[in-house]
Amino acid sequence: MRAHGRTRTDRCGFFEDVYALVRRIPRGKVATYGQIARMLGAPRSARVVGWALHGNPPGSRVPWHRVVQQRGSLSPSVCPANPGRQRRLLTREGVGFLLDGRIDMFAHQWHAAATPATRRRS
Repeated sequence: MRAHGRTRTDRCGFFEDVYALVRRIPRGKVATYGQIARMLGAPRSARVVGWALHGNPPGSRVPWHRVVQQRGSLSPSVCPANPGRQRRLLTREGVGFLLDGRIDMFAHQWHAAATPATRRRS
C-alpha cells in the first residue's frame, strides 16, 4: 500500500521520525503539521504527520498537543473524547491565544535551528 509515495513500512519509520521531532518542541512553543512535514523532508505530508500523531502510542512522551493547524488553529478531531484538552495543555505551558481562539503564532511558533531534514535514509 502506498500513501504519499511511501509503503506501509516506510510510514512506520516516518511516524517514528515525527515522534522524535515533536519531542524536540519546547514547552510554550508549537509547530504546524506542515512545518513538521517540511522539516522531515516531506513537504506534502502534513496529513501523514497528523495520522502519526493520532496513532501516537498511549503512554508515550510525545507532546502531541504542541502540533497545530496552520495559522494556529486547533484541530477539533485531535481529542474528540475530551474537547478542550489540547488548549488546556498549551495554556498550562504558557501558550497564548488570540481573541478568535487561534494561537499567537508570532509569539509561540517554534523555529528550530536550521538543520538538514532529519529523515532517516535506508
